[in-house]
Amino acid sequence: MNIAPLENLRGDYAGMATDWTVAQDLDRYSAEDQAVWRLLVERQTALAKEHACDEFLDGLAALGIGDTIPDFDAVNARLEALTGWRIVGVPGLIPDAAFYDHLAHRRFPVTVWIRSRAELDYLVEPDLFHDFFGHVPLLGNPVFADYMQLYGQRGVEAGDKVARLARLYWYTVEFGLIRTEKGLKAYGAGILSSAAEVQHAIGNPAVERLPFEAATVMHRPYEMDKLQNTYFVLDDFRQLFEAAQTRIA
Repeated sequence: MNIAPLENLRGDYAGMATDWTVAQDLDRYSAEDQAVWRLLVERQTALAKEHACDEFLDGLAALGIGDTIPDFDAVNARLEALTGWRIVGVPGLIPDAAFYDHLAHRRFPVTVWIRSRAELDYLVEPDLFHDFFGHVPLLGNPVFADYMQLYGQRGVEAGDKVARLARLYWYTVEFGLIRTEKGLKAYGAGILSSAAEVQHAIGNPAVERLPFEAATVMHRPYEMDKLQNTYFVLDDFRQLFEAAQTRIA
């Protein structure tokens, strides 16, 4: 991802390490921050129970995501035991090279700040709730966890030629749908962390839902600041491994 100049980003980048990570510092979260987290978790968990795939729901249960902002260290003790992944705190958006390197080493960057109450339904930059609730539960699934590491390795190899790989991430990790025995379900973080996107992705008859095909995905542009008009539907998470090996030059 190409990030804006640091002074234009919301996070505090002053104290970060050379790998763009920062300490979480649980004491930084106010009572209002905790209230916002609780509101979001209650709302999105209810929607996830109806519209998320079982693998996501299993991850929510396994990691014990509850009504207080999670302690990254406590989560890592559980997550590492499941799949060998860890989460690392970051101040916000980070450069492609750092992001892909973390993924390639089974580390998922999670923003440490949380949105305000006025931003419950939309914000420009990903925050703690999007990164954690949307992404981390599926890292407890061995198949998806291995795909994420492979994706990171492909990103490291791609260097500057990451535009098409970024589209794969967008249409799978962020906005992916999957067909299951229980019907069409969501697994993408951009869907499952947004009430409006859940209803739109699953229920809107006007949106395009296409069978997943990696070459098609990598040639489909996307827009970041509105509800999606196109979603790609997996039949099985194992399709992602073939997709990650698709030629991107």
